[in-house]
Amino acid sequence: MELLVPLVVAQIVDVGIANGDVTYIVTRVLILAAFGVAGLAFALTAQFFAAKAAVGASAELRGRLFCKLQSMSYTSIDEMGTATMITRMTSDVNQVQSGVNMTLRLLLRSPLIVFGAMIMAFTVDWAAALVFVAVIPLLAAAVIGIMTICIPLYKKVQGRMDGVYLATRENLSGVRVVRAFCKEQDEVREFGERNAVLRKQQKRAGRISAITNPLTYALVNIAAIILVWVGAQRVDGGFILQGDVVALYSYLSIILVELVKLANLIFTVSKAISCEKRIEAVLDREGEPATIAPEAQTEEIAAAPAVSFEDVTFAYHGGGAPALHNITFTAARGETVGILGGTGSGKTTLVSLVPRFYPASRGRVCLGGVDVNAIPAEILRTRVGVVPQKAVLFKGTIRSNLLWGNKDATEEQLERAVRLAQAEDVVRAKGGLDAAVEQEGRDLSGGQRQRLTIARALVRDPEVLILDDSSSALDYATDAKLRAALKELDCTVLIVSQRTASVRHADKIVVLDDGGIAGIGTHERLMQSCPIYREIAASQAKETLQ
Repeated sequence: MELLVPLVVAQIVDVGIANGDVTYIVTRVLILAAFGVAGLAFALTAQFFAAKAAVGASAELRGRLFCKLQSMSYTSIDEMGTATMITRMTSDVNQVQSGVNMTLRLLLRSPLIVFGAMIMAFTVDWAAALVFVAVIPLLAAAVIGIMTICIPLYKKVQGRMDGVYLATRENLSGVRVVRAFCKEQDEVREFGERNAVLRKQQKRAGRISAITNPLTYALVNIAAIILVWVGAQRVDGGFILQGDVVALYSYLSIILVELVKLANLIFTVSKAISCEKRIEAVLDREGEPATIAPEAQTEEIAAAPAVSFEDVTFAYHGGGAPALHNITFTAARGETVGILGGTGSGKTTLVSLVPRFYPASRGRVCLGGVDVNAIPAEILRTRVGVVPQKAVLFKGTIRSNLLWGNKDATEEQLERAVRLAQAEDVVRAKGGLDAAVEQEGRDLSGGQRQRLTIARALVRDPEVLILDDSSSALDYATDAKLRAALKELDCTVLIVSQRTASVRHADKIVVLDDGGIAGIGTHERLMQSCPIYREIAASQAKETLQ
C-alpha cells in the first residue's frame, strides 16, 4: 500500500489538478485515507506479533540457557565464571530480544520497501530509475560495512560488561569485608577504572555507528538532486509528466526513510548479534554426561567397601600440577572416616570426586565396588548426601529447604533429621518448620545454617554422607553432640575437617599433605606414626589451652 501511494499522488497531479476535476481528487484522497487506515491496522498487528514473538523467543532462550547451566559440569562452570553466566542470562538475552523485535518489525520490512520502490520507479520511467540502481548499492554497502565493523566492537563491549558485573557482584557479596577494612574508596576507584574502559569502548563503537545517518542522508540527497535534474529533462522531452517526477521523488524519499530506520537499527542489531554469539557459545557447550564410563555394571558388590579410591590422581582443567595424586584408601560400610589436612591439601577436592562433581584424571573412585563414572549422575547423587563447605540455604521456609533432600519426606523424617543435626533449638527459636528463611539464609547465624544444611542431607537418608568442614561454625559441645548423633546413622560418613577434635573418634583418619596421603589410621596410631598429624594436633592443643 505504501508503494502505491506515490502513483495515486501522481494521478492527482496529472489528472485531477491538471483537469480541475474535484471529484477525481476527492476520490483519490479517500483512497489514500483508506490506505492509511489499512496500513495502521497492519502496522499495529505486525508490532503486536513482533513483540509477542520477541518476548517468547527471549523466554525460550532464557529457559534453554538456564537448563544448559543446570546441566553443565563443575569444570565448565569454573571456566565460565558466575558473573559471565549472569550477564548471558540478563543483558545478553535482553539485547537479543530487542534485536528480534526490531528485525521482525523493520529489518524484514525495509529491504522489501527499498527494492519495491526501485521496481516501482522503473514502472514510472526506466531512465530516471537508473538513479536508484546507482544509489541503492552504495547505500547498502555503507550500511553493511558499518555493521561489519560494529559487530566485533559490541562483542568486546559485552565482554567488558562482564568485568563490570563481576566487580559489582564481588563488592555486594563482600560488602561487610569492604566496610571492615575501610576499602570503599579503593572499590569506587577500581570500579571507576573498569567503567571508564567500558565507556571508552562504547563510545568508539558509537562513533562508528553514528557515521551511518550522515552518510545515508548525503548519498540520498545527492541522488535526489540528480533525480530532479534527470526528471526535468524527461518532462521537457515529453517522456513523462510532472506527477511522475513527484512519484519518483516520493519513492526516493521512501527509500531514504527506510534506510535511515535501517541505519538507526545498526546499533541494536549489531549488539544483538554479538550477544547471540556469546549465548550460542554457552548453548554449544556439552552438558555433564549421565555417565562417563560404560554402564557395564551398576549393581553393588556385596563384599566391596562403601567407598574406595584406587590410585586416584586429579588435576583441575588448566590448573597445572595435580591437586591430588596417588590416593588409595577405602571406607567400609557404616564406617566413619575423617579427612584431615592443612589448607590447600586437597580435602574438598577429594570428597568432590565421590559424587563425581569432578571426574578423576586417573585411577578409579568406586561406590559399593562400582566405578562412579559408570553410575548415572542422578542415581549417584541420590545415594550420596553432601553438606558443602559453604552452607547454602534458599529463600522459602525451613521445611522447603529440608525437602530438597527428599521431596516426599514425612513429618517424622524431617523431625528426625533436625534432631540428628542438633538443629531442634534452631527450628524451635524460629517458630517451627514453616518459619521463613531469607535468601542465602541471611536471617540465620553461620552455625544455624550449617546445622540445617546437615539436616537437609540427612533427610535424603544417604548411603554415604559427606560433611565438608560443615561444623566449623559450631562450638565444641554442639560438634561433639553432632558426632555422637551421627553414630546412629546406618551409613558411611566422610568428615572433612581441619580440627583433630572433629575426627579423632573416627574409625579411620586419612591425613592429606600437598595432595598426597601422609598417613592413614586411628588417632592413636597416627599420633605415633604421622609427624604431620602430630604437628596439627599439637598446634590445636596449644590454641585450646590459650
